[in-house]
Amino acid sequence: MAQTEISTTQQEEVIRLQPSRGWTALNLPEVWRYRELVYFLIWRDIKVRYKQTALGAAWAIIQPFFTMVVFTIFFGKLAGVPSDGVPYPIFSYTGLLPWGLFAKALSDAGRSMVANRSMITKVYFPRLVIPIASVLSGLVDFAIGSVVLIGMIIYYNHIPIPSAQITPTAAIITLPFFILLALITALGVGLWLSALNVKYRDINYVIPFLTQFWLFITPIAYPSSIVPEQWRWLYALNPMTGVVEGFRWALLGVETAPGLMLAVSSTVSILTLISGMFYFRRMERTFADIV
Repeated sequence: MAQTEISTTQQEEVIRLQPSRGWTALNLPEVWRYRELVYFLIWRDIKVRYKQTALGAAWAIIQPFFTMVVFTIFFGKLAGVPSDGVPYPIFSYTGLLPWGLFAKALSDAGRSMVANRSMITKVYFPRLVIPIASVLSGLVDFAIGSVVLIGMIIYYNHIPIPSAQITPTAAIITLPFFILLALITALGVGLWLSALNVKYRDINYVIPFLTQFWLFITPIAYPSSIVPEQWRWLYALNPMTGVVEGFRWALLGVETAPGLMLAVSSTVSILTLISGMFYFRRMERTFADIV
């Protein structure tokens, strides 16, 4: 019996790597093709974060909880800071929860390029993948910390004090939007910091100072209602103002909607992200040489 041999010619895809010049396109479809790498980087960051720790994931609860206790004692009890008719512990914790997501994402993204220098110098992939994975990994801590907030709401709703009870409204369906806005803000600022950190290692010292300063200009320990109304649009140039106030409005059912502050904060967040992506893309060609 005669045998017929069929030869198949396989065409290999050739990728040509060369440095870009000037301002280049973001090439987001290429980032999407490497989405599996994003997943593996997120999983790696989570495992490394809690490796050889005695308390493990409990650290995601301890930090915001004890910060809430300190804020409640000094701002809520001693200073008498108003809390928009909400029990101060829930008021402060509801601000600390999205803030913790933002602060961690910003810190991790700002240091991500230097921390992954071995990958950058040896393997080709869209560099944008690294800060994106660093930002998204913080969602795990956010989810764990949310359990405490749910428990606090249940506790206060069982107290026979009408003013202490929390009644979420239909606005709760907008909660994912404010979480996304926090991630967008963190990624936008993180892209600027990560690109600058490759060239200027002073950014490692700037990040904790920036985070601490940003904490106190964000309405976490106090409501934005104490800011004079004519200046609130200026106060909302801090994009986390809209995130925190919107988070409280969506989850706690406070009467004051973010309104104009949310519009201003959202605009600043989007502009920060777009500018950060273009700047990161422009500086990307030098990362492997100077990291």
